[in-house]
Amino acid sequence: MNKKISLIGAPTDIGAGTRGASMGPEALRVANIAQVLTGHGLEVLDRGNLTGPSNPWQPPVDGYRHLPEAVTWNQTLHDAVYAELQEGRLPIVLGGDHCLGIGSISAVARHCRDVGKKLRILWLDAHADFNTNTLTPSGNIHGMPVACLCGHGPQELIEIGGKVPAISPKWIRQIGIRSVDEGEKRFVHEQDLEVFDMRYIDEMGMRAAMELALALIDANTHLHVSFDVDFLDPEIAPGVGTTVRGGPT
Repeated sequence: MNKKISLIGAPTDIGAGTRGASMGPEALRVANIAQVLTGHGLEVLDRGNLTGPSNPWQPPVDGYRHLPEAVTWNQTLHDAVYAELQEGRLPIVLGGDHCLGIGSISAVARHCRDVGKKLRILWLDAHADFNTNTLTPSGNIHGMPVACLCGHGPQELIEIGGKVPAISPKWIRQIGIRSVDEGEKRFVHEQDLEVFDMRYIDEMGMRAAMELALALIDANTHLHVSFDVDFLDPEIAPGVGTTVRGGPT
């Protein structure tokens, strides 16, 4: 286990439909995330916050809200995450809305290509985040990161990390899903994503879902966890922009 941890703040809500995610990094610091990790025997280095464009709060253009700004934030995050991985450290990104998964995971995928490792991604979320500009009802890019990583999105986003697609749908395990747009749902099935939705979890249990999600991982597999707070039930995590009841408690 890598005990050298780097915290990277990405204070933006550029991809979201509700303001507030930009306050996430400081909220986590106030909650003593570094001290908690240190208490578990980890060596923690806080790299501070990345900087990027402010949120212009504009309507969609060609199906995307704030595309240029989202590209800048994700490229900046990609570079920061990739640099930490090259130094042999494990980056923990403090978001920030979930469009940032494009930058962080494209960097991890690039690192895995460099070192010859397989990649497994646990995507813990209430939403599949597999929309495109033709499927999205809102244009919010926080609903598109998984699709972009799989090569379905604007060139500026899918090329971050240098390889298109950055990942294969076969590498992803989605957990806790319970809100998927209709067209998005068809696309998820077409792309054959492995989804452990809340119906499955309620019937079979979280343990069974996690055992299957982690099956066949070996010493040559890099495990990346992407955690959206709305994965949790709003009863215990109400401070998100897209609450969906029926989540894990």
